[in-house]
Amino acid sequence: MEIKKIGVLGAGTMGNGIALVAAQSGFEVVMRDIEERFVENGLKAIEKFLSKSVEKGKMTEDQKKDVLLRIKGTTRMEDLKDVDFVIEAVFEDLELKKNVFRQLDELTKDQVILTTNTSSMSITEIAVSTKRPEKVAGMHFFNPAPLMRLVEVIRGYHTNDETVRIVMEMARRFGKEPVEVKKDTPGFIVNRLLMPHFIEAIKMAEEGIASIEDIDKAVKLGLNYPMGPFELMDLTGIDIALHVIEYLYKELNKESKWSAPTLLRSMVRAGKLGKKTGGGWYKS
Repeated sequence: MEIKKIGVLGAGTMGNGIALVAAQSGFEVVMRDIEERFVENGLKAIEKFLSKSVEKGKMTEDQKKDVLLRIKGTTRMEDLKDVDFVIEAVFEDLELKKNVFRQLDELTKDQVILTTNTSSMSITEIAVSTKRPEKVAGMHFFNPAPLMRLVEVIRGYHTNDETVRIVMEMARRFGKEPVEVKKDTPGFIVNRLLMPHFIEAIKMAEEGIASIEDIDKAVKLGLNYPMGPFELMDLTGIDIALHVIEYLYKELNKESKWSAPTLLRSMVRAGKLGKKTGGGWYKS
């Protein structure tokens, strides 16, 4: 089946970024969220990103208009019935994702591949909520999706080779570099490596080994990372970091090394949710 129209579930940071990537790659896009205000905010974020690209001379005003015309925002699930490929990017809640996939399974054509942008959750468990688990895979983009080159393509237990091949091909058509995660393991590749970095960085700050600023500085200059762990948590949201760490703790036999630091829990309880509300390690 020729893929011309992409359905994106979620108009938040990841959803609107993925919708933009797909539209810039020449696909028609239907971006759906549960409330009109979320859809409007997503479309505004896309327009803002494109306007900056025009200002920097990376595209023309006409090219910007063409991209925007390829994106339709909606609150209606029914508007996804004719899409040829789906990328789900709703909040990292397993039951929510499973419910979305049940609806997609009933709504979309049988041959349509359904993918999830989850950063750590079980592809297999999401897939078995459908009648087509062989056509379900992970397609994990990174934030910000228009700029980050990597996409993790994850096999669920039932995902067949053809599905993996098509999802890898789609990632390349989006201008991304895909890697295949051959086993459906919590955290996949990047978060399996990243979350221990976060945990140890927070513990060092808790123990007074070094300041937050100096830990970030040491990581950037000593490991040649573009961002320190605290800067990165502020970018993606410390609530998201806690959510993923708690999921990994539960799924990986409750090993103590995956236990969330007290300081992180306190930050989230205090309502300091990274850049989502202007708070975080560097901003209060």
